[in-house]
Amino acid sequence: MRVLITGAAGFIGFHLARRLLDQGHTVVGLDNLNDYYAVKLKQDRIAQLADRKDFRFVHGDLADMATLRQLFEEPFSHVVNLAAQAGVRYSLQNPSSYIQSNLVGFANLLECCRESRPEHLVFASSSSVYGLNAKMPLSVHDNVDHPISLYAATKKSDELMAHAYSHLFGLPCTGLRFFTVYGPWGRPDMALYLFTRAILEGRPIKVFNGGRMRRDFTYIDDIVEGVVQLLGRPASPDPNWDPAAPDPAGSSAPWRIYNIGNNHAVELNDFISTLEEALGKKALREILPMQPGDVEATWADIDDLTAATGFVPHTPLRKGLEQFVAWFHEYYGI
Repeated sequence: MRVLITGAAGFIGFHLARRLLDQGHTVVGLDNLNDYYAVKLKQDRIAQLADRKDFRFVHGDLADMATLRQLFEEPFSHVVNLAAQAGVRYSLQNPSSYIQSNLVGFANLLECCRESRPEHLVFASSSSVYGLNAKMPLSVHDNVDHPISLYAATKKSDELMAHAYSHLFGLPCTGLRFFTVYGPWGRPDMALYLFTRAILEGRPIKVFNGGRMRRDFTYIDDIVEGVVQLLGRPASPDPNWDPAAPDPAGSSAPWRIYNIGNNHAVELNDFISTLEEALGKKALREILPMQPGDVEATWADIDDLTAATGFVPHTPLRKGLEQFVAWFHEYYGI
């Protein structure tokens, strides 16, 4: 495969690029290296790939159509869109960045894919789209029309835009709703990173909702395995799709939506306790109320993904946290 990965300097994009290169594929990585979090971490990720003969990095922005059109002068067999403005809480502070990256940028990419006709477009959605849904586990077959953050609304919008292009132009599109991804090289704005740094420095960690929130923590290697398995399986029309009773996860178009998670919800307090064991140090806890835009629980129903690919997550939380802690010590020279 010749694969374009947008957001290649990001957490998931970097790991996916490395896996595809290890498998012998050619990868072109696009990233704008914005300063939402430390640019050095993004640059260090790319540096891990720079000497690979089948990898090329392009510094550019999805919202810049001229850059994209120039990039798509090369043919790509597959496209994976992982570029986005991430973060639920940040969407309350800087909403315009979500519109530009997640809506304008993705619309540009869809248009380039319409013109260039890759075999498959796989794009990142998010568990955040479930919003006010309370039935657990969260299923792709349930309606998701009640997002509670702008970030979630843009991700739901991406799913809808992809469906329109799939229906109109026969573009095979698969959306993946990621559930709380963690692991080495992870994002510094995520709870695991923030907790680890604070605990090691002897500072209190901020524990929202009394630590009673539950999350479907999913290790990065499991996430990448699911993406790779789906990449070579272009979406196709659902032969059982009924317009009189439409299934939100399928379509008469070559379009699919899957959850990709660990299929196991862990309470935040238990997550912190397991991290304390991995670090060999207790946390000082500052108990705070729920933050706007947060949800109380996520738990992925992955039955559809398992049926389609045989996907099964293999990494227990304890092992995943130990591997993150080992990387954190090494990367920061602690």
